[in-house]
Amino acid sequence: MNDLSWLSRTSLLIGSEKLHNLTQKHVMVVGMGGVGSFAAEFIARGGVGKMTIIDGDIVDPTNRNRQLPALSSNHGEAKVQIMAQRLLDINPELELNVIEEFINPSMVSQHLDLNPDYIIDAIDSLTPKLTFIKMAYERKMPLISSMGAGAKLDPTILRVVDISETYYCPFAHQVRKTLRRQGIKSGVQVVFSPEPPNKESLMLTDGKNYKRSAYGTISYMPATFGAVAASVALRGLMKTK
Repeated sequence: MNDLSWLSRTSLLIGSEKLHNLTQKHVMVVGMGGVGSFAAEFIARGGVGKMTIIDGDIVDPTNRNRQLPALSSNHGEAKVQIMAQRLLDINPELELNVIEEFINPSMVSQHLDLNPDYIIDAIDSLTPKLTFIKMAYERKMPLISSMGAGAKLDPTILRVVDISETYYCPFAHQVRKTLRRQGIKSGVQVVFSPEPPNKESLMLTDGKNYKRSAYGTISYMPATFGAVAASVALRGLMKTK
């Protein structure tokens, strides 16, 4: 990266050395929905020099209440392509890998071979998410995983903890239970909400792309999850050379 003048306020806060360090890092954000799209934007605005973004979905009208790429003018367009243009408009010097495909468990190893310095897991389908977490764990790759942002209303109580410390999150319960069966009891960092979920907001889906159900969501909650996840990645990368 050459011109860092647009990051002068960031440099003022963290110092030029840490900022330069961020420009040398590679962050992978998996999923460009409500959590991942905001996380990706905060990573780009944080000054990271290289990113990989992955998603195979298109904008649907129901996405507009919570997802950064979703507008009334772009229904049917690929979320990852919308986000790619947005990230490059923020930082034209960003080295950006764009992978337009749904997270297929058989492809996770290939994605991890890109060797990101940090991974933000914003996958909302259980089987691909578990595969990503397990393989990143086995490779000892730094990862922050988002648990369920649906069925919750209070963004002020989000916590970053080990997966073993989660509660009142049905999604985290499923992730935790399955990982334990695979021999992983701890060592996975997650952002979650301890707020009791509104279980009446659950709906069943068509089961496509490994997703059988979904909870109702409010506009700000996934964005806050994304902001917290991005902060974990950026703060972690500031500590590494």
